[in-house]
Amino acid sequence: MPESHVSDAFAGHGDFSTSWLRVFAEVARLGSFTAAAQWLGYTQSAVSRQISALEGQAGAPLFDRLPRGVRLTEAGRCLLPHAEAVLDRLGTARQDLTALRDLDAGRLRIGAFPTAEAALVPRAIAAFRARHPAITVTLREGLTPIHLAGLAAGEIDIAVVSTTAGHPLEDFDLHHLLDESMFVALPAGHALAGRSQLRLAELAAEQWVTGSPRPGDTLISSSLRTGFQPRIGFIAAEWIAKQGFVAAGLGVTLIPELAAASVRPDITLVALHPDDVKGRAVYAATARGLSPSPAVGAFLGLLGEAVAGLLGGLGVPGVGGTTGAGGATGD
Repeated sequence: MPESHVSDAFAGHGDFSTSWLRVFAEVARLGSFTAAAQWLGYTQSAVSRQISALEGQAGAPLFDRLPRGVRLTEAGRCLLPHAEAVLDRLGTARQDLTALRDLDAGRLRIGAFPTAEAALVPRAIAAFRARHPAITVTLREGLTPIHLAGLAAGEIDIAVVSTTAGHPLEDFDLHHLLDESMFVALPAGHALAGRSQLRLAELAAEQWVTGSPRPGDTLISSSLRTGFQPRIGFIAAEWIAKQGFVAAGLGVTLIPELAAASVRPDITLVALHPDDVKGRAVYAATARGLSPSPAVGAFLGLLGEAVAGLLGGLGVPGVGGTTGAGGATGD
């Protein structure tokens, strides 16, 4: 059949079933309905019906039926490379989907607030990479509102977030990780450094190092309900910088439990009375209404293991004379 006639034969017809294309490709390869049926595990009549249906959609015969076997027509020779390409792409798609399901391919985009990155998130990522090295892992640092916006926009897959300053979390699926206590960081030689626990009233004369001039935006926000107002002496956005101010004797700052394992030797952590400073809840958050990837599910489990290792196996300092680390703005 001339090429122009082949083009006319395909004009205006419906979609081709992939099962028809698979049968067509096998018949073309083997040159026989009978041989193709045996290879595919079909009856010969089933193969014949599917080829007839495909020819009906193509608008032209695809095989010449010969006394011994079959031979592609001009229309069949035109269709064959396209059928093979479709089947190859579908095979590749199946392989890719299997790789995603089995965590042999894909990506994991994580967000976390700064003190969660001190130990919790790195431990979970290290365990994840050890088990699933083919997954590409990226991490975005920032405060909880940034990560909530990233989840809503589809820019990250999972975020470790906190309840600091009352960020609204109701629009997200939350997986509770821990409720962390708060410590006050004092210079190592401070007069109160040897105490096992302190009340905020005992720190009323101290200058505080915070991440914001507005106490309601910082870790100390939960203490404002008691009437305590910190005397803010210095603003330092980074929690490593806060350590420097505390170590130099320029003030005190609050330290969340997750940061307590990352310490410098010239700072002392002392527990605060729970009636004065409310602990904060830490969650792994995902976007509500979206299907989490297998990588997200695996990482959630490893976050839980990392929490158990930090708070159980390693322990968290809670008495005077224990060295600790600086706090963070909001998170």
